[in-house]
Amino acid sequence: MIIERTENPTFLSNAYLIADEPGGHGVLVDGNGEPDRLLEYIERDDLTITHVLCTHHHGDHTIDLPELAERFGAPLMAHPLAVDILGEPYLPALDDGATIESGSLTITAIHTPGHCADHVALDVNATDCLTGDVLFKGTVGGTRAPGATGFADLRSSVERLLELNPQTRIHPGHREPSTVHDESVDNPFVRVWKGRDQEGSEPCTVRDQQATLILWAPDYDGGNKAWVRFPDGEDAIVGGSQVSRQ
Repeated sequence: MIIERTENPTFLSNAYLIADEPGGHGVLVDGNGEPDRLLEYIERDDLTITHVLCTHHHGDHTIDLPELAERFGAPLMAHPLAVDILGEPYLPALDDGATIESGSLTITAIHTPGHCADHVALDVNATDCLTGDVLFKGTVGGTRAPGATGFADLRSSVERLLELNPQTRIHPGHREPSTVHDESVDNPFVRVWKGRDQEGSEPCTVRDQQATLILWAPDYDGGNKAWVRFPDGEDAIVGGSQVSRQ
């Protein structure tokens, strides 16, 4: 299998080329405004692009996708809820359990709400999973982005992904890859969810709203990400820049 990645230097968002073999077939996943290297790989390996896929509707993952789909004459596919937002030419083909065939690749959509309602992860041949903005190396997605459905959904989605084969390689929407095994063992959020580490109790404010800091952890961008709990019992995952520690 061929997996190539480009990273936007500002957003740190990834775009991917996934193909079965040189001279074979493949797909493009997400758009980050940095397609040139992926296009070079497509030409180098004489690949036929059969589909262009979108994990979710956020702008740092949809740059140039319609243009790329038109360039290759390939259908542009997303979750039905994403199509409600993005409109044409997106097709509502990536509902939970939907499969896409591209050469010897079988790509299965896994609906993973939390970060946003329309989010899907993409399981490729049961060996690699593109996890978008739900699960990253060492961290998880936020639950207050546009269209977010909240902490409970995000946790459920992460836990569903961690049920994949432990050797499954994870290719997130931002920054470096990981594996299901490594995130199950080392991810700070997962460790607390599994009871391996204790919840924190430090008072904090989130954009001037009182909260309790349950977990303060590194984020993919070199900053921090926080799990917070508000007085009404609502939990949220937010960027560290939104949190003032007392």
